[in-house]
Amino acid sequence: MLRKDLIKKSPAVQIMGEAYLGQGEFGAVVSRAGVGKTQFLVQIAISWLLDGKRVIHISLDDSLDKINLRYKEGYNSLIDYVGYIDPLKANRLWEDVDTLKFGIQYNKQTFKSDNIRDYLSALKKDNLEMPAMIIVDGIDFDSDCTAVLDDLSMLASDFSLAIWFSIQSHREEEFTPEGLPIQLDKVKERFAKAVFLQPREDKIQVVTLKDGDRAGEIHIIEPATMMMTL
Repeated sequence: MLRKDLIKKSPAVQIMGEAYLGQGEFGAVVSRAGVGKTQFLVQIAISWLLDGKRVIHISLDDSLDKINLRYKEGYNSLIDYVGYIDPLKANRLWEDVDTLKFGIQYNKQTFKSDNIRDYLSALKKDNLEMPAMIIVDGIDFDSDCTAVLDDLSMLASDFSLAIWFSIQSHREEEFTPEGLPIQLDKVKERFAKAVFLQPREDKIQVVTLKDGDRAGEIHIIEPATMMMTL
């Protein structure tokens, strides 16, 4: 019951619904630097973890300690948002779901899809439980990402994974006529879901850019916690 309550209150679920990104599909969280891409990706991942799904979080920027801290803080924010949960039960649940998360740190030089494929192949060979979703945080979408997205698309298909990306936009850039940041516009056909985070006074506005009938929806979240504004 506690898991279901937390999933229901997740900002990711409230904004994008309970339907998960499908196997082999890409999703994106887009914003300029410092707005909250990684924190929002963590909330997406936490909703999957609470549903018993394994997640790999790959960062090209954060250390493993920072990745783990982001998840613990994100979970605590969700607990505080719900507000009526026994601390002992919350801690026990965290101990359970934290085992479903695995962080990997690369940099822009060492990140290669072949390394991820080798890791997933080793899991499969040893008959270990496979992840349902991978987060890739830190790819430079200002550069030509065609080759790496091709490789990751094949990997997602081969291992029945969903992959969420962070995409950094820039303050001074205008959107395309379709209302998309140019970094997403270049690869828009590859993405099934995408949201854009932008500061609005002391809040963050979340605009759904791609997600079927949800496209165009706008929600407001708190910048410190990523929780929905009450």
